[in-house]
Amino acid sequence: MSVSSSVRRLTAVAAVAAAAVGAVALPASAATGHQAAYPRHTAVYISEVRYDVPGRDDRSNRALNKEWVDVTNATRHAVNLDGWTLSDDDGRTYTFRHLWLDGRTTVRVHTGFGRDTRTDVYQDRRREVWDDRGDTATLRNDHGRFVDAVAWGRDRDHRGGDRDHRGEERH
Repeated sequence: MSVSSSVRRLTAVAAVAAAAVGAVALPASAATGHQAAYPRHTAVYISEVRYDVPGRDDRSNRALNKEWVDVTNATRHAVNLDGWTLSDDDGRTYTFRHLWLDGRTTVRVHTGFGRDTRTDVYQDRRREVWDDRGDTATLRNDHGRFVDAVAWGRDRDHRGGDRDHRGEERH
């Protein structure tokens, strides 16, 4: 066996081991939200959803802003989110306006009212968006193309890459 094939074999074994450790170490669904159970390979993705507001759900602005979706840019370069949308199964849609998401950063999309910043934006809604029993957060780009989705609820805890928003296999 040559040195280069030994190095390739060791590199492959190390990569598989690192992937296995990473998959085990990443958090799964939490009682108050959904987090990615494995790393994403897309530039921009939904990294976490808090759909079950901790504490009393009294529809106050404070409670509404405890319901949120995190959108993360995994690249080193800024991405213009102007015109991108985040929607639920019932068609309630938030449209990003005038927001550049810097590289390797996250923006939190709150349900209630607030002042938009680079790290927090607000949908300015008076009612909850994300259904605690089951829903899908879908991210689309400014051309309406699917970017990512996270679903939760009955038999729906998954990412949107291999299933549609109803949890059915894509063909």
